[in-house]
Amino acid sequence: MNKPLIFRILMIGGVILLLWIALQMVLGIVRERGAYRDEAERSIWQSYAGPQTLTGPIIVVPFKEVIADPPAVDRTAPQAPATFKPATTYREESRQILIFPKTLQVRTVVTPSERYRGIHKTIVYETASDLNGTIELPDPKSTVDLTKSTNHVRFDMGQPYVMVGVADMRGLVSEPVIELGGAALKMVQGTRLSSLPQGLHARIDASGMAGKPADARIVPFSMKLSVLGARSMAITPVAGLNQFSMQSPWPHPSFDGDFLPRQRTVSTDGFRADWSITSFNTRVREQLASSQDASHLQSASVTLMEPVNIYVQAERAVKYGLLFVLLTFAGLYLFELVKTLRIHPIQYLLAGLALAMFFLLLVSLSEHVDFVVAYIIASAACIGLLGFYLTFVLRSWQRSLGFATLLTVLYGALYGLLVSEDNALVLGTALLFVTLMIIMAVTRKVDWYTVGMPATPAVSSPLPQAGEGNA
Repeated sequence: MNKPLIFRILMIGGVILLLWIALQMVLGIVRERGAYRDEAERSIWQSYAGPQTLTGPIIVVPFKEVIADPPAVDRTAPQAPATFKPATTYREESRQILIFPKTLQVRTVVTPSERYRGIHKTIVYETASDLNGTIELPDPKSTVDLTKSTNHVRFDMGQPYVMVGVADMRGLVSEPVIELGGAALKMVQGTRLSSLPQGLHARIDASGMAGKPADARIVPFSMKLSVLGARSMAITPVAGLNQFSMQSPWPHPSFDGDFLPRQRTVSTDGFRADWSITSFNTRVREQLASSQDASHLQSASVTLMEPVNIYVQAERAVKYGLLFVLLTFAGLYLFELVKTLRIHPIQYLLAGLALAMFFLLLVSLSEHVDFVVAYIIASAACIGLLGFYLTFVLRSWQRSLGFATLLTVLYGALYGLLVSEDNALVLGTALLFVTLMIIMAVTRKVDWYTVGMPATPAVSSPLPQAGEGNA
């Protein structure tokens, strides 16, 4: 058994374990900074406005059903006279009818900007939306479609109103007005709908619709709505036929709602997306009709993404940190074998710490400069430091230069893994395969049984005795 080789492998393994702990500490710092960034973003939302969702318009008809409860009969009480009739009690149950648009067209222009909290920033926007379509006004006297309860007495119809849901009312820019059937209605705050707490409403006069057929009660509506928001903008498909379009000069959209656009174009000048959704594709009406909070409605949504999330990129880079350490140590050990050098475990540890410092430099610099610039500076600093140090460890500046070149290739490969998320697996696998191939090629003639063993002195042949050799 080659005990020196086993002992050396165990020592290097211990160094790798210490560096893995150091990398986990760096990963914790990256996640902590990412949490600070998210907190700063939420702080901006609190003083500006958060993600927005537009819902509606929807006509709501409140009504009450009067129900007669028969008197309870007490079988144990003495029998009352035949002429005595116990009183009937009445109760009311409040309900609502929701009338959804027949058609809905929404054209939205999203104008993005940035807001800062310290060194952290978030993407905010202002929208200008045009809502148009058709909707059926209610017949204030018709109760044909209402479901009657047991012991029904009558329905008392309330005042109908039209409502529009806005996810964050702090983002409302101007006083909203909706034109419904040719009448301009000023809207006030609140939806008066339990399933959609935030929004606007306006009372409507439907007295002229009494007795008219459904087709005669369909009227057009239009509305202009401008809101402030942050990160994402969503529109809820409440109509029978919904046609949405959204455009913005922001070149990094993410279409992450419940419905992908039918058509979309994305370029450096911005994006445009178009949706066509029918009521058969959604559960929005059921969600709104329920009495529970329906804040998370199905919607067509666009998120304005940052081109590079430095904390996500840095976290992904740190996850490759142990691979970097292993490849670097493999290179150093190959130099030991090929050049018959002796590298102390402390020297391995210092080289590994320099690699770990790269990731800390990367996240700290990327908070102040572009990620690619931070990557170049951090990698150049670490390669320069290791190149200088390995000049003395490897006892040759030529060897150090060669090792620095290998590190440069590794850092370039790591950056390729970071920017090519979809191809990260195949690139990482190719890198490992090439590394293994190089190690096997370099060590193909190494006698591993003798690695680390003291050299055996050569045995000299015995001197000939007197009288020998001339036999």
